[in-house]
Amino acid sequence: MFPVVKRNARSGLLAGVSLILVLTGCTVNHYRKSADRQAYAVITKKTPQVPNMDPHFTIERTNNLSLEGFPISTNVPEALGADGEQERGARVLRLEDALAIAVGHSRAYQARKEDLYLAALGLTATRHQFTPIFSGSASSEFVGIANEVTRTNIIGANTNISIAFVEDDKVHGSGSLNAEWLIRDVGKLTTAFTADFLRFVTGDPRMTRSSALSAQFTRPLLRDAGFKAQMEALTQAERSMLYTLRDFTRFRRDFSVGIATAYFNVLGNRDAVLNNFLNLKSSRKNAERTRSLAEEGRVTQSDLGRLAQQELSAESSWINAIRNYKQSLDDFKLQLGLTVDESVILDDRELAALQIHHPEIAVEDSIKVALASRLDYMNSKAQLEDEDRGVKLAANFLKPRLDFASSVTVNSNPSKNTGVPLPDFNRYSYSAGLDLDPAFDRTKERNSYRQALITRDRAARAVEQQADEIKLQVRDSWRSLDQAKRSFEISEIGVKLAERRVEEQTILWELSRSKAQDQVDAQNDFVNSKNQRTQALVAHTIARLKFWNNMGILYIKERGQWEEIKDEKAR
Repeated sequence: MFPVVKRNARSGLLAGVSLILVLTGCTVNHYRKSADRQAYAVITKKTPQVPNMDPHFTIERTNNLSLEGFPISTNVPEALGADGEQERGARVLRLEDALAIAVGHSRAYQARKEDLYLAALGLTATRHQFTPIFSGSASSEFVGIANEVTRTNIIGANTNISIAFVEDDKVHGSGSLNAEWLIRDVGKLTTAFTADFLRFVTGDPRMTRSSALSAQFTRPLLRDAGFKAQMEALTQAERSMLYTLRDFTRFRRDFSVGIATAYFNVLGNRDAVLNNFLNLKSSRKNAERTRSLAEEGRVTQSDLGRLAQQELSAESSWINAIRNYKQSLDDFKLQLGLTVDESVILDDRELAALQIHHPEIAVEDSIKVALASRLDYMNSKAQLEDEDRGVKLAANFLKPRLDFASSVTVNSNPSKNTGVPLPDFNRYSYSAGLDLDPAFDRTKERNSYRQALITRDRAARAVEQQADEIKLQVRDSWRSLDQAKRSFEISEIGVKLAERRVEEQTILWELSRSKAQDQVDAQNDFVNSKNQRTQALVAHTIARLKFWNNMGILYIKERGQWEEIKDEKAR
């Protein structure tokens, strides 16, 4: 019979474990949804406080990346040589497509979104400390004790004394239900309900039951009055969440500018390939024509060698340009969150559509806008306010501790052992009084206060430092923008002059009135001027975006595209 009991116990244990596992599996998904619901609620509520924050923020990545809907390249660029065949069938990405892919699939962007989510999740935990927190516990045990029993039997004139061991079995159980509530500006309330029972299974059949209901209330009156430390933790958590939202919003702007910069740099490198290829073709043509003239004795071997060397130099520059282009394209794929094996190219029309849109705004006006709009500067000023509160909190902890404390307890009737042993409200006890700690030794608190003062002064200097850095950034970006505009204007003139020189040198060479070196120089200058014009156009576009970003007024849409500012004077 004993083994049967064991099998039954084992079967029951397995059934219980299975039930627990099933319930655990059901609740895991519930807890995840609960965490998401609260974290997203925090972000949604604070989003209106941060201009240009993503209104549909989520860390979920439900959409698998597919390039099926994008146009397919059918051309094989001659300028890429043997590498051109690799672009047949490649997907063509416009700038807005690249930005949307980056926002949805960039690893760096996803990590920043998760940082924001985790900050919101941390705030929910801090808020939870100021809600009623319930806890409970229960325990039971079966106890068997062998007791020595002496028995005396009198049979007639004979007395027999025997000693035996008898096992006394008893079951003991207890349970408690607790609640703790830190009430803002009131105090801390703690309640507990405890129950206990004991029953002897063998021997004495008595059962004892008892229960108690208790509550304690505490309120600091001097040091930490109103639970300043705990309240400051909540206040700081709320404000830190706002700072994180601002940081993420600024990251979105930096991210879009970074993607656009990389996009146009790739197109610039591709354009450099084309320019160097045209230079190579022209150099080969010149070298072939010079060989024919050399056979007729119309040019010197020195001139022929010069042009042959130019042909080799042009080919080397072309090969290097192809390598730079392919490398920058692979780097850009990783930046978007694609694999390097994805066959994509960028749309050349994006580069052709670039124009010079130069903002007409004075540098001093742009600085004023930046100091009013920069989110990171807002954070610095707000953090100075945090340090001011920290000084006041540290000063408060220099005071003596004086707490008001009270408690009340209601016990059950010990003589009532039938039914449920509920507390009897006629059997109560209570207490109320003051707890004083004069805090004779305040070395730690003194040091904390002095440290808070220094931290506040540092924060004030940091605000001043950042204001100067913002002014410097805006001035530098304004100068860079102005320089980029002038560089483009110069490069436009340079291209026309270099093109005219090439035409002149070609005519003079055919008339045998030009040196090979002059023709080589003209051709090289023509290629360099075309590359410089492309670089200047791209540089001005990126400088303009960075200028708006440094002013804090670059508006980013949901899919990473920006809204171009048309009337900067109205801002």
